[in-house]
Amino acid sequence: MSLATPTQEDLEELLLSCRYGDVEDIQQFVEKFGPDALATARDDNGNTVLHMVAGNGHTEALDYLLPQVPSSLISARNNAGSTPLHWAALNSHLPVAQKLVQFSGGPGVDLIDIKNNTGRSPLGEAENAGWEEGAKWFVEMMNLDEGAKGEEDLHPAEAPDSIEVEIQDAEGQVAKMTLGGQKSTSSANAGGETT
Repeated sequence: MSLATPTQEDLEELLLSCRYGDVEDIQQFVEKFGPDALATARDDNGNTVLHMVAGNGHTEALDYLLPQVPSSLISARNNAGSTPLHWAALNSHLPVAQKLVQFSGGPGVDLIDIKNNTGRSPLGEAENAGWEEGAKWFVEMMNLDEGAKGEEDLHPAEAPDSIEVEIQDAEGQVAKMTLGGQKSTSSANAGGETT
């Protein structure tokens, strides 16, 4: 059975269905044109079906689409360089953000590091929007996946043996202390105690 090829009008209707979370219309599109056609739909700004559902918080539509589309669409960028996760962050949709990051076979936590054309990651968009819950979740996810980017890169930041700190007071006196290690090499600190 050969599937029909969607027209530009069909693709525009699909994007509207995704924008409004109309799962039945999305399913009908897939039945008529096949799942591969989902990846070809883009609006004038380069937004995909995932941008539309993520930006509008439609978890049911997202649940239907994620297994249907190529995993590369999860990290697809629009004309502004934003991914669907950027849109979920910008609009404070935590369940959508979680589904995008945690989708098996997708890019995972690497999505959190992708920067758009303004230099913001999804975490940056969450912070810029004042969405503390989302920003906190992004940070927790980034810290939990310690092996993904190379253990050697993450361990010093997460569990340093020691950190040497210099503190200068108002009179210009400098005190050096070492934090975290078993022994202190501090040359001065409050009360003369070692840390």
